[in-house]
Amino acid sequence: MLNEIKQDAQTRMAKSIDALKHTLTSIRTGRASPALLDRITVKAYGTDTPLNQVASISVSEGHSLVITLFDKGMIKDVEKAIYASDLGLTPNVAGTVIRLNLPPPTEERRKELGKQVQKEGEGAKIAIRNIRQDANKAIAALIKDKAISEDDKKRGEDDIQKLTDKSIKDVDSVVAEKEKELMAV
Repeated sequence: MLNEIKQDAQTRMAKSIDALKHTLTSIRTGRASPALLDRITVKAYGTDTPLNQVASISVSEGHSLVITLFDKGMIKDVEKAIYASDLGLTPNVAGTVIRLNLPPPTEERRKELGKQVQKEGEGAKIAIRNIRQDANKAIAALIKDKAISEDDKKRGEDDIQKLTDKSIKDVDSVVAEKEKELMAV
């Protein structure tokens, strides 16, 4: 029973870290990445559709993205969606292709993005602490039902705390890596 609780906590903590990594890929650094456009949706065929499902997105020359639409009639819709996004990018339409040039962010903008990265990291830490709390409640329920001994409870809580500490260190390293990437000119 304790092992199942520990395994569940470990899996959920790993998912929290993966979610943080995924969220951080959409934060713009100086380098172009197709993941920047993951949150953009386009009005296609009457429904909101993710941009990566209506076009292929590739990196060109390191600092620009090239969007090649599957349906050429959607260029105006994609252009509007990019303008409406919070990325602050201006699309350049060249025939049937849209180019997005990503200028390096200013020092002020990089610091702003750094704060956003810290905020996302803090959110992940809170999620991990909540998972620890859930696991400790499950252990307490086992002791209440007399399914485990006090020693097992103590050992289980210690193991959960070690998992939590490791996961929080992982979050800190992911955040530090992203901040390093942001501050690189």
